[in-house]
Amino acid sequence: MNDFLPISKSDMKNRGWEQCDFVYVTGDAYVDHSSFGTAIISRTLEANGYKVGIISQPDWKDEKSVTILGEPRLGFLVSAGNMDSMVNHYTVNKKKRSQDAYTEGGESGKRPDYAVNVYGNLIRKTYKKTPIILGGIEASLRRLAHYDYWSDKLKRSVLFDSGADILSYGMGERSIVEIADALNSGINVKDITFVRGTVYRTNDISAVVDDAIVLPDFESMQKDKLLYAKSFNIQYMNTDAITGKVLIEPYPNKQFLVANPPAYPLSVQEMDDIYSYSYMNTYHPIYKKGVPAISEIKFSLTSNRGCFGGCNFCALTFHQGRTVQVRSHESIISEAKRMTQDKEFKGNIHDVGGPTANFRQPSCKKQLDKGVCSTRQCLFPKPCPNLKIDHSDYVNLLRKLRKVPGVKKVFVRSGIRFDYVCHDKSDEFLKDLCKYHISGQLRVAPEHVADEVLSLMGKPGNDVYQQFLNRYSKVNNLTGKDQYVVPYLMSSHPGSTMKSAVKLAEYIRDLGYMPEQVQDFYPTPSTVSTCMYYTGVDPRTMKKVYVPKDPKEKAMQRALIQYRKPENYELVKKALLIAGREDLIGYDKHCLIPPRPFSNKSDTKSTNKKMDGRQKNNNKNIANLNKSNNRNSRKPTTKRGKR
Repeated sequence: MNDFLPISKSDMKNRGWEQCDFVYVTGDAYVDHSSFGTAIISRTLEANGYKVGIISQPDWKDEKSVTILGEPRLGFLVSAGNMDSMVNHYTVNKKKRSQDAYTEGGESGKRPDYAVNVYGNLIRKTYKKTPIILGGIEASLRRLAHYDYWSDKLKRSVLFDSGADILSYGMGERSIVEIADALNSGINVKDITFVRGTVYRTNDISAVVDDAIVLPDFESMQKDKLLYAKSFNIQYMNTDAITGKVLIEPYPNKQFLVANPPAYPLSVQEMDDIYSYSYMNTYHPIYKKGVPAISEIKFSLTSNRGCFGGCNFCALTFHQGRTVQVRSHESIISEAKRMTQDKEFKGNIHDVGGPTANFRQPSCKKQLDKGVCSTRQCLFPKPCPNLKIDHSDYVNLLRKLRKVPGVKKVFVRSGIRFDYVCHDKSDEFLKDLCKYHISGQLRVAPEHVADEVLSLMGKPGNDVYQQFLNRYSKVNNLTGKDQYVVPYLMSSHPGSTMKSAVKLAEYIRDLGYMPEQVQDFYPTPSTVSTCMYYTGVDPRTMKKVYVPKDPKEKAMQRALIQYRKPENYELVKKALLIAGREDLIGYDKHCLIPPRPFSNKSDTKSTNKKMDGRQKNNNKNIANLNKSNNRNSRKPTTKRGKR
C-alpha cells in the first residue's frame, strides 16, 4: 500500500490490522521523507515485514496520548526526532526558541524537554512490560554518561532515566531489524545483549566478552571531571565498527551499562535499498499549515553518510561514524527522476550531499578491513599519506544529474571540505562547482582564523583556507564568474581567548563581510569540544584548555564578530581594552570602532558605507583580499554535516 503509515485506529482498520508490531513515538511532526529518521526506521521495518504505526508529538501531559494505537505486539520505538530536544528548544544562551521547523506551522512547544526520557516514562506508566527501544540523535549522543549543558552537570545514560529496555545508537537500520527479529522469535528484550549498535542495562557482566573495557564508574566521574575526560577519550577511540570494543560503565547498586561496538557500515546496495522504499516524500496531510523542515530537503538528494573530517565540535563521529558510506549513481539519479514528476518541482535540485558533500568514498582502502585509525585523523593536522583524494566520482554524479530531463539546476549546499579540495591536484571539481553548482556565493566554514583555536577545533591552519580562497578566485576567473565566499565563523570555542577573538574581528574587517548571524560554540552532548568545555582539558592529551564560560566574556567575543553594530559598541570597546588592543580604537582605516560611541545615524551610515565599499572590493577581487587576510589572520575550520 503506497500511503502514510497508520496514525490512528481507523488507519489500521483500513489496512486490515488488528494490532501494530511496533508503535513509533516521535517528537517531530510525521514527515515521510528519507531525511527523517522516523521515516527511515519505520520504512525499514515495513520492508522487513513488520507493521509500524506512528504517534507523532503526543501530549506528554496526557497518559492516554500514547495509547491511541493500542499496545504493539513487539514494542514501542521512541525518538526525540531529528534534533536533540534541548537543542531544538533553546539557543546557546539557554533562551527559548520561538520556532520549531519540525512541527506544523513552525510552532514551538510541541515536544517536552529531554523528550526520550519523558516519552519513555509516559509509555511505561501504562504498558508495564512492553519493550521500549530508544533511538535517534538524542538517545544516540546520550547513550553513556554525558555532560548536559542545560543543567550544567554530568548526567547518566538516558537508558536509566527513560524507563526503556534497550537503546539503538547511530544510524540504526541494522540494529533495529536485528532487535525486531529477536523479539519476533520470542527472545525476551532483557536477553537481547548481542546486537551491535545497542546499549543495554544489566546487573551481571560475567557473560560480557573478555576484552571489554571497563570505564570509570559514574559516581567517581561526577566527583572528578578529569575521570570523565579519560572516559570520554576511551569512548572516542572506540567509535569504529571494526576496531571498537565493548564498553562497560558501572553505576551504583551493582548496575552496569554495556555499550556494544557500533553497527557495521552499510554497503552501497544496502544504502540504495533504504532510499528506494515507498516514502510519500512529504508531511502527513493532517498538517494543514505544513511542516517547515520539508521545504529545503524535499528536493535534495542524500548521496552519502559518515564523515572522516573529524571536527571536534561535531557529533558525527559518535553518531554516523567516520567511515563514509554512499549510494550508487543509479539510485540517486532514479530519485532525481521521481522528483521531476512532482507537481511542486521547479527544476532545481537544492542539494546533493550529506554531512560533507565532497566525500564519496572511505578516506583510504585500509578502512574497509582494518577500520579507521583511533589515534589520528585523516585530514588534521596534515593529510594522512594514505588519504585518497579524488573527486572524480562526485563530479561524474553531478554531471549525470545535470542531464536528467526536467532538471534545470543542481546546487551543492551541504558543507564541502575546502582543505580536501585544496589537496586535490585537479581543479576539475572546483571548476564544475563554480560553473554549475553555486549561485553567486559559496558558503564554507573556516570557523576561526587563530591557529591556537583551530587546532582545538581539529581543523587545519588558516594558510590552508587562504590557499583555497586563492584557488577559488583563480577558477572563477577562468570560468568568467564573479562569485565570492561567505565564511561561517564561530565565537567562544574552547581555546578562544579575547586576543583570539580580536584576531577574528580583524579578519572580518579586512574581509569586508559583516556576518548577519554569529554562531557561538554550543556544547551539545558527546563532542570532543563539549568535553573540553566541561572538564577544561583536551581529553586526548589531558592538557589544560582555556574555556570562555563567563556570559559577559562570551558576549564580548560574539560582539567582536559584529563590531559595527551600534548596540555592540560598549562590548567591543571593553573587549579591545581587555585584549590590550587600544590601537583598534580610533579613526584610522585599521580601527574597528571610533573613540566614542555611535551617537547618531550618520555615524553608523559612515561606518556602513566604508564596510559596503570593502565588500564590493572583496567581491571584485578576492585574490587581493586573500593577501590582506594572510597578514591579518591565521586559521579556518569547517561546518558540521548538514546545517
